[in-house]
Amino acid sequence: MKIAAADVNKLRKQTGAGMMDCKNALVEAEGNFEAAVDVLRKKGQKIAAKRADRDAVEGVALTKINADSTVGVAIVLACETDFVAINDTFKTLAAQFADIALGQSSKDAFLAADFDGMTVAEKLTEQTGVIGEKIEIKGFERLEANYVGSYTHGSKIAVLVGLDNVVDNADVLAKDLSMQVASMGASTLSYKDLDAAFVASETEARIAVIEKDNIELARLGKTLKNVPQYISMSQLSDAVIAEAKTAIEAQLASEGKPEKIWDKIVPGKVSRFIADNTTLDHEMCLLDQDFIKDEKKNVAAYIATYGEVAVADFKRVALG
Repeated sequence: MKIAAADVNKLRKQTGAGMMDCKNALVEAEGNFEAAVDVLRKKGQKIAAKRADRDAVEGVALTKINADSTVGVAIVLACETDFVAINDTFKTLAAQFADIALGQSSKDAFLAADFDGMTVAEKLTEQTGVIGEKIEIKGFERLEANYVGSYTHGSKIAVLVGLDNVVDNADVLAKDLSMQVASMGASTLSYKDLDAAFVASETEARIAVIEKDNIELARLGKTLKNVPQYISMSQLSDAVIAEAKTAIEAQLASEGKPEKIWDKIVPGKVSRFIADNTTLDHEMCLLDQDFIKDEKKNVAAYIATYGEVAVADFKRVALG
């Protein structure tokens, strides 16, 4: 049957499918536009089923924040190849998904939300048929706070940071903190939030790894790694700090250092003891990490320069 070029073009604009795919779908649907959309959707379902076990490791990570800067979402639209990920059409699709995601409370609600007469989940299936690769929403995070800022690193990592108060230059603070999370990969706010059982287990595991490494280093005649007693500030009670200070003073005495200069030496050595025994905090806890723009202070100290404000929450999504 004769298919009008205008109908082919309309179907192409709505679905993103190629000209011939749209024409063939309209022929199969005997010119019925809605039935042609369904034909393309079924094609997507077949391709999606065939590619279900494929790894979607490329794609786009992005954020969307509302006009009041009080709600933000971060999503990852994943695909199989970088060739598709860098395509402008794919990036546009990701931005459309982010616009819809902003109004949804969860990933499930987002997938069930409307996208031009079909659900987001159905649109993903349709576009799998159009693109010929597995595509999926691999990450979805939503954050509400008095102020929400964000940062996206090379379309691969997207971060949201919520502040509990709107202060001067809140946008700068939120972006700096988002960059910190993107760069250093914090997964919790403070060492105070760490589970004691997890810290104990992680301490045992890390000490075992270092001791094993030291066996090989000793065999090679190389300098041994320091074996920490602890890995988190949550383990450094007042008694532990006092014991460390006593040990430092005893060492200074054995080295013949005059007691009158100890007060100039001991604080620095105590600080070094704390740094050596809080490696878990530096890796996982945002407030306890060295600030990437000024490593002389930690993130908590940087936030304090903005006055009465604290981090309400943060979210991070990434490819891979």
